[in-house]
Amino acid sequence: MSFGSGDYRYEYADGWGKLPDGLSWGFTVAVACDAKDRVYVNARGDYPLMIFDGHGNFIESWGEDVIKDAHGIWIDGEGNVYCTERNTHCMCKFNSQGEYVMRIEIPGTPSEEGPTDLAISSTGDLFISDGYEHRVVRKYTAAGEQIMEWGEEGEGPGQFKLVHSVRIDEQDKVWICDRANRRIQIFDTEGEYISEWNDLLQPNTIYFDPSDDILYMAEIEGQVRVCTRDQETLAQWGGGEQSDAPGLFKGGPHGIWADSHGDIYVGQVGVQGPPQKYVRL
Repeated sequence: MSFGSGDYRYEYADGWGKLPDGLSWGFTVAVACDAKDRVYVNARGDYPLMIFDGHGNFIESWGEDVIKDAHGIWIDGEGNVYCTERNTHCMCKFNSQGEYVMRIEIPGTPSEEGPTDLAISSTGDLFISDGYEHRVVRKYTAAGEQIMEWGEEGEGPGQFKLVHSVRIDEQDKVWICDRANRRIQIFDTEGEYISEWNDLLQPNTIYFDPSDDILYMAEIEGQVRVCTRDQETLAQWGGGEQSDAPGLFKGGPHGIWADSHGDIYVGQVGVQGPPQKYVRL
């Protein structure tokens, strides 16, 4: 079954993702690919961080004694993996060999839902979206020292209802998925508002393809969108009612990434199972 249109058509890879016997997926809330096109799945299941090859074969798992409440993931150019935890209010960093090397504690109480995602600027600063309760973006040094934060509750520029994800483009513009306001806000690295995209289906996560001008978007209301940086939609599928049909979404698209071939991986919440893979035709 294929989705999309024109130059951006994709075939749904039915049955992608094979777990060792006796393990279950849980919610596959976030997904990322490294330079070797290995697929890292951050999940609320038996293993919190699982690694697969592009064919869906299980390679190994990390972080069983570290990650308690998976939410967001980022992989930098050196293969370091960063995982944000919502309910335990932290960010955990692993090096490319899977060694646990750094932790940032994020302010919050056990009753609050907190950090959602992370991205890194060209200068190495870390930007963490913090998210459900605090509605701010936090900026840290590479060593984990907080530099600044911005945001407050509301609907105006620089205000948020739910800071769900942060991504940084090649020009160091900071893109924030302000999910409950149904928009993406764009800032510079000092938190100065630049512009926004409106009327989206509650954007959860975006991913920039480093090889071209393409942006991939996972929207919680059951839609995946492929578009240019100036908001031209090139392909989209899903949206509307939840569906059990192959390649559509019974839960909500929550995490998204693309590999070097342009194949798309989408993690979901609301339904247990592997990420969905779409192979570019």
